[in-house]
Amino acid sequence: MIYQRTLAKEVKVTGIGLHSGKKVTMKLIPQETDFGIQFIRTDLANAKPMKANALTVGTTENATTLGSGAEAVHTVEHLLGTFYGLGINNVLIEIDGPEVPIMDGSGASFVFLLKETGIKNLNKSKKFLVILDTVRVEKDGKWAQFEPHSNLAIESTIVFAHPAIKTQRFNFEFSCESFINDIARARTFGFARDVDMLKRKGLIKGGSLDNAIVLDDYKVMNSEGLRFDNEFVRHKILDTIGDVSLLGFEIAGKITTYKSGHNLHNLLCRKLLETPSAYEIVAASALKAEVRDAHKLPQFITVSH
Repeated sequence: MIYQRTLAKEVKVTGIGLHSGKKVTMKLIPQETDFGIQFIRTDLANAKPMKANALTVGTTENATTLGSGAEAVHTVEHLLGTFYGLGINNVLIEIDGPEVPIMDGSGASFVFLLKETGIKNLNKSKKFLVILDTVRVEKDGKWAQFEPHSNLAIESTIVFAHPAIKTQRFNFEFSCESFINDIARARTFGFARDVDMLKRKGLIKGGSLDNAIVLDDYKVMNSEGLRFDNEFVRHKILDTIGDVSLLGFEIAGKITTYKSGHNLHNLLCRKLLETPSAYEIVAASALKAEVRDAHKLPQFITVSH
C-alpha cells in the first residue's frame, strides 16, 4: 500500500521572491486525506484558499502562477515539484506575499526542510493517473507529450546557443530517492544579457548568484560552478515535475519535452484533461510492485503513521 502523505507537523520558512524581490513567509500546515495542495494569501483580507491544479494556472512567463489578479501566487513550481518528489499530497500553504520564496533556486532547500520536519502517512491509499494514449502539444517548434509507460519517466531536451549549454538531453525514471539525488538540487538559470530586459518587465527583482545559475556570453558566472555537468536540463525536469503535479495525482506515464517551458507544460496538462480516453485514475494497488516501490521514501527521511 502506498499511502497519501502530509507533513508530521507545521513548519515555517522565510525567503525572497525571485521575481518580486519581496521577503515572504510561508507556513506549511499538515492536512487530512484528499485535501490536496492549497494556497491561501494571509496578507490579503478575505482571501480564499486556492487549490493547486492545472486549471487554476494563470500566467506562465518565466514561472508558473496559480490564480490571477491580486490573489495570485507566483513561482510555485519548485515547491510543488518537491512535494511530488517526496509524495506529499495534502498541505495548506499560508503565504504572506505574492510569490513562493526562491531559496537557492532549486528544490534542495525544500527537501531539507521537509526532511527535518518529517512526513506522515495518512490512512488512505494514493491514486495514480495512468496514461493510456499519446497526447501531444506543439507551439513555435517546441513540443511536449504524454505517452503510456509503467512509471513516471521524463525525457527532456533543451537547446541554447550558449557554449556552456548547447543541446542537453536527460532521461529520468522517477523514484523518490532519484528525485532527491538527481533532480531536486538542480538550480534555475538565466543569462546576464537578459537581466535589464527582465527587470523592465518587473521580473527577477530578487535574482542573484545565490539563487540562480547566471551565465555571461561564454561561461557560468557563479564561483562554485555547476552541481551537475548537465544541471540545466535537470532543472527543466524539476520544473516539469512541478507543472505536471498540478494534475493532482501521481503519474504513470512518460513525458517527453523538446525546448518546453511552463506554458507548454500547462497546455499539455489541459489537453490531457480534455481527452478523457487518454487516461484513467486507478488505485496504487493496481500498479506493479516496482512502480509502488519507486514511490517509497528513502530511509533517511522519518515517516510517521
